[in-house]
Amino acid sequence: MFEITQIINRSIMITIFVFVMMLLVDYFNVLTRGKMKNMVKGSRFKQYTIASFLGATPGCLGAFMNVSLYVHGLLTFGAIAGGMIATSGDESFVMLTMFPREALILFILLFILGIIGAWFADRIANFFSIVPCKECTLQKIHDLDDHQHHFQLPILQKPLEFSLFRYGLILIFVILLGLNILGIWGPQSWNWDEPERIILFSLSAIAVFIIATVSKHYLYEHIGNHIIKKHIWKIFLWTFFALLFVNIGLQHWNLEHFIKANIGLVLIISALVGLIPESGPHLIIVTLFAQGIVPFSVLLTSSISQDGHGMLPLLSYTIRDSVLIKIFNLIFAIIIGLCFFALGL
Repeated sequence: MFEITQIINRSIMITIFVFVMMLLVDYFNVLTRGKMKNMVKGSRFKQYTIASFLGATPGCLGAFMNVSLYVHGLLTFGAIAGGMIATSGDESFVMLTMFPREALILFILLFILGIIGAWFADRIANFFSIVPCKECTLQKIHDLDDHQHHFQLPILQKPLEFSLFRYGLILIFVILLGLNILGIWGPQSWNWDEPERIILFSLSAIAVFIIATVSKHYLYEHIGNHIIKKHIWKIFLWTFFALLFVNIGLQHWNLEHFIKANIGLVLIISALVGLIPESGPHLIIVTLFAQGIVPFSVLLTSSISQDGHGMLPLLSYTIRDSVLIKIFNLIFAIIIGLCFFALGL
């Protein structure tokens, strides 16, 4: 029972970190008004760089934007493939929580590999005469809108008009701030050697500020209907069951011995798991890496192969292109993963 309580507490903490980081990324995306779209026009190398950068940004917003650019004829087949190579999905937020230094190294590496993979994918596409999808009008993929999203401080101007939803969210993070300050819940250390408590306090304060200042539209559409309804509950469940699986496996199944005795097979499996167009399964690999059970090469292989649910919008438009991208990225992931494994990483 004590271990289950620890796993639940850890899952809640990770989910809170993920929620606020997703909130920050989404808010920045809205504030920039999608200016990346205007930057992508130009040479193929420029497309590769922008697509890989968007893919390497935490979450699936960058991948969704890449899909939007691709189906509007602004990205080549290689560029969208490279963008998906660089994409880690919602798991990127969890990795930043569990092992921030290694996560940043991974994101930089995925960005570079995305550019390289994009170049190879276009060469292969030309060789096999693969024609990318033509420009079209795809449904809106959580796109930007024209509503006001700047800081308004409405809570000070019209506090009685605030909804229970907004007050409820603010209350949750205010309570978290209080529990964190008093040391009742969460990390116990205030030093920078173990900065989780400082980060939790800072992110909770930022969340209160953003929730209190955003427009009603942003509160309900972006925070409520998108981040909470489509992401957060899945993050919590996948994190909980991944931690539970690893905990049970270490104690009862001799999981660590099996993995280390069959690491080559595990690397291939990690690539195949990436074929699932959904955030979540990759969290098992993330958890195993955080516990020191699998090497970096396995985490890298899985990260290259999977793209969270960034591929789902493209699947709804063109199954053929989606399958071709998945096949290329799977092969690319295995090749790169085996190279890193051979180097002892």
